[in-house]
Amino acid sequence: MKNEKFEIIAKTFQGLEDVLAEEISILGGENIEIGRRMVSFIGDKELLYKSNLQLRTALRILKPIYQFTANNTDEVYEKIKEFNWDKYLSPSQTFAIDSVVYSEEFKHSKFVTYRTKDAIADYFSEKTGNRPSVRINNADIILNLHISQHNCTLSLDSSGESLHKRGYRIEQTEAPINEVLAAGMILKTGWRGEKNFIDPMCGSGTLLIEAAMIATNTAPGIYRKDFAFERWNDYDEELFDKLYNDDSMEKTFEYKIFGSDISPKAIAIAERNIKSAGMSKYIDLKVLPFQRYEEAPESGILVTNPPYGERISSQDLLGLYEMIGERLKHVFKGYDAWIISYREECFDKIGLKPALKLELMNGALECQYRKYEIFSGKYNDFKRETGGFREKQKEDKVPSFRFKYQTNLKKSTDKENIKRGKQKPEILHGEEALEKFVTFKLPSIEDPTVDNRPGWKKLRDKNIEREKKLKEKKRKPYNDELDDKSFKKRNHFSSFKQRGNHFRDKNSKTNDRSFDGRKKHK
Repeated sequence: MKNEKFEIIAKTFQGLEDVLAEEISILGGENIEIGRRMVSFIGDKELLYKSNLQLRTALRILKPIYQFTANNTDEVYEKIKEFNWDKYLSPSQTFAIDSVVYSEEFKHSKFVTYRTKDAIADYFSEKTGNRPSVRINNADIILNLHISQHNCTLSLDSSGESLHKRGYRIEQTEAPINEVLAAGMILKTGWRGEKNFIDPMCGSGTLLIEAAMIATNTAPGIYRKDFAFERWNDYDEELFDKLYNDDSMEKTFEYKIFGSDISPKAIAIAERNIKSAGMSKYIDLKVLPFQRYEEAPESGILVTNPPYGERISSQDLLGLYEMIGERLKHVFKGYDAWIISYREECFDKIGLKPALKLELMNGALECQYRKYEIFSGKYNDFKRETGGFREKQKEDKVPSFRFKYQTNLKKSTDKENIKRGKQKPEILHGEEALEKFVTFKLPSIEDPTVDNRPGWKKLRDKNIEREKKLKEKKRKPYNDELDDKSFKKRNHFSSFKQRGNHFRDKNSKTNDRSFDGRKKHK
């Protein structure tokens, strides 16, 4: 039935659950509940289609069809085999399975996937003598199996490829930001096109394009070639065509989006991507290093994603962030500047007091997204005249969405629980304490003569070593028991030699820094 309502799950990045819930609410979702990296809600087939087309911060849209409990992979096999697969799949179709496992009992998600595949194949083989084939790419039906401890949820994946693959990107620079993360960052600022938008380190233009789509309320899914639900047995082509061609919600944008970068190659790539998205008339591009900004458009917001020193190296990473702070202070007065980065020391070099700090995941990196309200003069004067940051003056809003699966939310620390009286401190001794609190890292197998770490780490180690040498040189040897000056002189030279050997030992150790077990690239 077209109007039949069912549960829908939208997956997202950690830290974007709240903006995703707000988007779903605007679309008309009911019983919205926020979980970890997901938001569940109730809707019909039309809302399922609209969610794939219009949600900017969703990675994929799932439709749960079967829930059960299992203690091992054999039980998963039996439960999957019991399900009535004729409603969703036939022997002539192809299918794919994506398993996500958070359980101590199920340690290998691939083995769970194999057993699920065997159960579906055996169901049809025993019933018809034929079985559907497994196809990794472009399968007719894509299944998602989520296991949390013993609770298993089998869902139909209505999206297919991840929704961050909008379809407008033709080329990319090194380490481009994910489209879903870019849209989430912009939505977090509260900007919806009511002023100018600037990204002075725009790279391949992802933030610029996502900003233009938000400002004009253009659906992000219109660029895609297809969705997985188009291959379902109950696909309603007429309904989807109506939703796809409906542009009644689009709006005009009266301001401008400005993008610049130090690299002419990056600007050329951004120009092609922007043209592919059909957003050229809203975006101005130019080759301009951030440090050469002398003026900013009146009434605007700045959002940018500078290098972190991980995948993109910089000869002077800390100097780059110091320059960013200096330009913000002198050029972008009156702006709200939002910056995402990975390193605390980089933020420190900006030298400005943040009005807000948010935790976001950029790939595998736990990043911070900080808001700076740029003003003239000193903060104490600014606070006395205006009352402080506007962000601090906002009234706390009571969340309008419930939280689902409390065990999946961020866990409180032991200290916090002890203060609240929820638990007593755990006291362990001997091997128990060793097993719980001590971890041993295996050495890296990389070539010890090659140091592939980011430049800022090498520079930091050199500075630390130089400071140690200076401190050692300032020390004066002495001997309280002996008065023989000549012996003191000999002792002075011998102790100096020992320190020289000590320095050589330390230098030999620093050459083995690549064995510290840390990953060089993520």
